[in-house]
Amino acid sequence: HSNMDDMVTVSSNAAGTEGSTLWLEAGEKIRMGDLLYGMMMHSGNDATVAVAEHIAGSVDKFAVMMTEKAHEIGAVNTNFANANGLPRDDHYTTAYDLAKITAYGYRVPGFEKIVSMKEIDFDWVKDPSHHLRNENQMLWLYRGANGVKTGYTDAAGRCLVSGAKKDGLQLVAVVLDSVYMWNDSIKLLDYGFAHVEPDTIVHEGDTVGYASVAGGTGRKLPLKAAETLTLAKLKGEGEAYKTRIEADGLRAPIKEGDVVGRLVVERGGMEVASTDLLAGADVTRRSFFLTVWNFLRSLVKG
Repeated sequence: HSNMDDMVTVSSNAAGTEGSTLWLEAGEKIRMGDLLYGMMMHSGNDATVAVAEHIAGSVDKFAVMMTEKAHEIGAVNTNFANANGLPRDDHYTTAYDLAKITAYGYRVPGFEKIVSMKEIDFDWVKDPSHHLRNENQMLWLYRGANGVKTGYTDAAGRCLVSGAKKDGLQLVAVVLDSVYMWNDSIKLLDYGFAHVEPDTIVHEGDTVGYASVAGGTGRKLPLKAAETLTLAKLKGEGEAYKTRIEADGLRAPIKEGDVVGRLVVERGGMEVASTDLLAGADVTRRSFFLTVWNFLRSLVKG
């Protein structure tokens, strides 16, 4: 619903947000990307409000959007009432839902770069060399760590969603109300990596199927995976994932390399990953003469 270069105007409501803050001031205009770094690296509650108001007009409307998206991706035991996690009775989630949301996040371009950033300097309003250091100590404590977010309120306790990647595997660990959240997270990730192995579903450039193209020359169009998909499965587990192709309604002309669909990976009936499908060849539009000829042939065969 936005892009990294959008300029966000900070409202007095955002500037007055309680809790952990970036000390934003009303009327300041700040780049969206800077706000995202500020909220994910430094727990800027005021930044979350500024972003929510910019996108949805109000925090309440943005919270509804967040909840709808959470439910769409399978985090059905979650309800958001605000954009920053400050306590409210109608604002709640679960460890499992936070893991689902995080796994989805890693599929969003730019997400991993932000949540894995240890330190960054950028031009911040009146400070031309503003320095931020990520509060997530896992980035220093755990080899392969690449996210995600700390959290604390009196009501929730010390919470941490952490992520790490090894041998192409992305794992997510969630601890809630944990006095020893760093140690607990390390133990969870160690356990995960000890009990799972990589399962490469498809390699970049693999032909995964063929599709018909309306108005084309009649040849089937090869469908190629745009990227390699590697997921985790339990060691010794059999076939853990199923794939399906979404590539309907294709019409000529199509150029080789065009995005023509998706390869969807599912586990237990839920989508867990996907990649674009690219055209593996050019498909030219069928000539008028050939169209008439094929029609006449179909009449004869009929």
